[in-house]
Amino acid sequence: MLMAKWNLGLFRERDSSKTPWGLEFRSSDMFIVSTISIAVFTDMFLYSVIVPVMPFALSSRAQIHPNDVQYWVSILVAIYGAALVFFSPFCGWIADRTSSRRLPLLFGLVALGVATAVLNVGTSIGVLILGRVLQGLSAAIVWIVGLALLVDTVGPQRIGQATGWVGIAMSLGILLGPLLGGIVFDKAGYYVVFAMAYVLIGVDIVLRLVLIEKKVALKWLPKEQPSPSTEPPQVDAQGALTGNEDITKDIEMVANTAEDLPISAPSGTGSDFPATDQANPSLAQKGRFNLPPVVTLLASRRLLSALWGIMVQAALLTSFDAVVPLFTHNVFGWDSIGAGLIFLTITIPFVIGPVVGALSDKYGPRWLATAGFIMACPFLVLLRLVHENTVKQKVLLCALLAMIGTALNLTLPPTMAEVSYIVALKEEQSKKLNNGKSVFGDKGAYAQAYALFNMAYAAGCVVGPIWAGMVNQTAGWGTMSWSLGALSAVTAVPTVIWCGGSIFKKMKSRRQEIARSDA
Repeated sequence: MLMAKWNLGLFRERDSSKTPWGLEFRSSDMFIVSTISIAVFTDMFLYSVIVPVMPFALSSRAQIHPNDVQYWVSILVAIYGAALVFFSPFCGWIADRTSSRRLPLLFGLVALGVATAVLNVGTSIGVLILGRVLQGLSAAIVWIVGLALLVDTVGPQRIGQATGWVGIAMSLGILLGPLLGGIVFDKAGYYVVFAMAYVLIGVDIVLRLVLIEKKVALKWLPKEQPSPSTEPPQVDAQGALTGNEDITKDIEMVANTAEDLPISAPSGTGSDFPATDQANPSLAQKGRFNLPPVVTLLASRRLLSALWGIMVQAALLTSFDAVVPLFTHNVFGWDSIGAGLIFLTITIPFVIGPVVGALSDKYGPRWLATAGFIMACPFLVLLRLVHENTVKQKVLLCALLAMIGTALNLTLPPTMAEVSYIVALKEEQSKKLNNGKSVFGDKGAYAQAYALFNMAYAAGCVVGPIWAGMVNQTAGWGTMSWSLGALSAVTAVPTVIWCGGSIFKKMKSRRQEIARSDA
């Protein structure tokens, strides 16, 4: 009864005139970022904890023939991603229209708990598929609402570093899930694996109930202490968003930028839009302002490039979920423990995520993300050299996976932060062209933007396991490795061109600056 009253108090405190206990801590940047990171960790842990268990559980519990295990492992991994793709746009649309970010997060936790229970008791393919679908729904809510709350909390100026912490949580979930899942399954059995999941869900429940959003906390905070991150991105005296050199330059170039926004530029800017639109921008622009935010966002080649990079990064990362456990079992004779331990090598490098994110905030995402995709290519191709059960081959596999993990870590925080950079830039551009009104309305479009991020990431979660699993089964490990390497190399091209803004427009702008300075 006492617990019920305490929980009810947590839900009602926003309507009370009494200051909630621990307000400053519960609404602090550190606590909110930690809560979101733990939510992401929980989601990814429960996604990955059954990765090393699936091949063995499918044959013993679902009575799948050993020859069909690889097929169903790939399908179950991909179904999670397919559910993410399906639910993400709905979650983003709802999240940008609700007054609270916390309540959707709690609903996502309920979906995660149900999914865990379904996977726990499931003994047929149909039930296991249902569990993975519910996991996908939960992940859609956690990622979309969580990342939108992250932007609400720290602002676009520091989102790169904040997403770096989320990246650590994600990688730890992917790391500890297979590791502990394999060990616990081998030593204690199937049901104890899910006991870990229930404990983690309990911790997550407490944190999400305790959290107070910044905008809610402002009701009780002194007027002179508002959090700058609860307000729209701040523009300095020169009209530039503070905190990121690339974004600053982009906003300074708003008058010359017509490529990214589906709106026409003011007259006299050298825009490619017809002169009639420029002479009376209100007629041409207001129609575009009435478009749904998702349509406006998708009209940006810069965003499309970021989404492609996110999808490929997810595909490369999740491709190993479908093939590495079976590969190490067939070649090295490893059991579920070995299959879990091998994921240490690819996920440990993600601990430098906050550093990568901070560098992205300071210098822009272009060169970090491009370097990551180029760096991953040769190491993916060299996986084909691993084909024998020797110590040297095992060391080689671990080293290659570690380098791949390092390379992919260079791509994730910058591309995640790029989504918020683009929304902030578009808001500033649209305000300049629409009498101070944002194209996304008063509530913004961060949740819908991260819904697109989620869909791209989910698409990668679908493509990666199917690609790797099917190619490995039909053409072999070597063909699979070089095909993934080629995908990474190709992705570096649009990344270097559009990530952080069109490189051609930036080069043109710099040439014009040099010409003006020499004049």
